[in-house]
Amino acid sequence: MKASELRKMSLSELNAELHSLLRAQFGLRMQLATQQISDPNQLKKVRRDIARVKTVVTQISSDK
Repeated sequence: MKASELRKMSLSELNAELHSLLRAQFGLRMQLATQQISDPNQLKKVRRDIARVKTVVTQISSDK
């Protein structure tokens, strides 16, 4: 997900997106631990998406 797409979202939508990404990260970590993960690069993508969402949330919060 791109940062420009995230900036168009409201704060509540961003928090919901963050929650779903954190759940996805947990699931991927469990798959990695049990060696059932099909694409290990997914974990990296989800981690970066979480960072993007947190950055946009911080930017929106500081603007208000």
